[in-house]
Order: sequence, then C-alpha cells, then structure tokens
Amino acid sequence: MTQPSSRPYVWMLSGTFSFSLMVEFAYDLTQQSKACDWQTVAIARSSLVALFALAMSWAAGARLAFWPWRLWVRGLAGSGSMVCTFYSFGQLPAVDVVTLTNTFPLWVAILSWPVYGKAPGLKMWIAILMGVTGVVLVEQPHLEAGNAGVITALLAAFLSAIAMLGLHSLRDIDPRAIVVHFSAVATVFCVGAYFLLPRTIDDPSRVLEGSVLFKLLGLGLSATIGQILLTLAFGNGAPAKVSVVGLMQIVIVLAFDVYLWNTQVNAITMVGILLVIAPTAWLLTRPAAVDKHDPDPGEPQPVDQLTASRL
Repeated sequence: MTQPSSRPYVWMLSGTFSFSLMVEFAYDLTQQSKACDWQTVAIARSSLVALFALAMSWAAGARLAFWPWRLWVRGLAGSGSMVCTFYSFGQLPAVDVVTLTNTFPLWVAILSWPVYGKAPGLKMWIAILMGVTGVVLVEQPHLEAGNAGVITALLAAFLSAIAMLGLHSLRDIDPRAIVVHFSAVATVFCVGAYFLLPRTIDDPSRVLEGSVLFKLLGLGLSATIGQILLTLAFGNGAPAKVSVVGLMQIVIVLAFDVYLWNTQVNAITMVGILLVIAPTAWLLTRPAAVDKHDPDPGEPQPVDQLTASRL
C-alpha cells in the first residue's frame, strides 16, 4: 500500500502522466493525423475542462467567482498562454513545446524585478542564462528555419508567469472556482482565435469523425484528471518537491514522442533539455524570502507555491 507521505508524489507523477497524454492527443490531432486545426483542439481543451470543473464545483457546493481583478489577470494571461501553447503544438514536436513552456519559473524570476522591485541575484542570473542556453540548444533547428512556434511557446511561458504572479492574492477563492473562471475565459479566447486566425485544415467536418471525437474527449478528460491530481498533490505534499516531480512531464513526453512518432533526439537536444530542467528545478526548490518589515499580501509567493494553480 502506498504510504501517506508518498501519496502526493504519486498523485503528481500520475497527474503529470495525464497531462502528457493531453499533449500527445493535441500533437496527434494537429500534426500526425491532421484531423483538426489547433484552434479546434484548444476549444476542446478549454471548454471541456470548464464543463467538468463547473460540474465538480456544483457537486461540492463551491461558490463561483467573477472578481477580484487579479482573477482576471490570471484568466486573461492564462488564456493567452493557452492559445500560444496550442498554436505551438501545430508547429513543433510535442517535447519541444513542453520544454519551452516549462521555462515559466525563469520568467517569474525576471518579472519579479520590475513588478516587485526584487532584482535577481548572481545565482538567479546564472540559472536564467543556463535556461536560455538550453532553449537555444533545443530549438536551434527551428530557430534557423524561422519556425514561429518557438516564439509562441516562449510567449506562452511568459504569459503563464504573469498568470502565476497574479494568483497569490486569490487564496480565499476556491481553486475549482478559479479553474472554472479561467477555462471559461480561455474558451472565449480560443473561439476568437478560431474565427480570427488562419486555419490549417481544409475539411473542418473531420471533427465529427468518431476517432477524432474520441481523441478530443480524451484530451479533455486527461486535462481534467491531471488538474485534479495536481490539486491533490499540492494540497497534501511539500510544494517544492511536488513541483520538481512535475518536471517529469518533459521526460514522459519525450518518451512518448520517441515511441509513438519516432522522434529523433540528438545529444545537443538532450543537453539543452537538461539545461532547461536543472535551473528550473533549482528555482522551484528555492526557499521563500520573508520580509519581516512588509506584511503586505502583495508580496510574491515563491515559484513552488505558484505552480500549484498552473494549468
């Protein structure tokens, strides 16, 4: 039987696996089978999670929320991040998208300087430079080809960092209510992207095929299950350690890509992935700095606590 002390990490690893399945469904639909454009996949991701989260909130009697304004910061920034992420799934290998979007702790560290006046120290700058070097190594072929998916994946990480920084003042709101609000706003963004941005599929009726509907449902279910397991993990385990377990998503997606799609991974790419994982893991495990002279709730939380509400 699983020991109680190990359950949060089992939940996090299982949730990470579930999110990895979501990633592979998205990659299959947009690039392998080319059954859907990325906008359709994004709409399925956001709307299905909104419906599932709404049902869970209703069953638990959780009170939904429309305000404060920081809830909208999370919703708008997170929605932009989702649009950028799913666009990238239509342009890059799945492991590249996951690696790039997992650089969000580096962006949190950088954004904390202008937002909170906390300049990164020497170790922080070394971590940031390592992460940037890793990104360049992983994405060198795509950068040379001018693939816009690299830029949008990094933009997704940047917007995710903004969303994380806006979450620390929402402790009094039920997490399920936050997920419902975010997913509803994201659905509006994704529907807007469907009508405003070029679509890549000539025959949109393919979305009605049984296999495609099954994959879209699988995408929504795996995202919802991943969210539930992530919430359980952070609610019962040490946030820093749980966060680092979440980085296993890069490894799991890489294994899926090699097994399912015969993705070729060279030594330079592997070094780049390690250079992204190492400083990110360090940032996630840094102890929180406490300012005894300023009890203002506007103080940023450490990255490990912010990660609990990601996705």
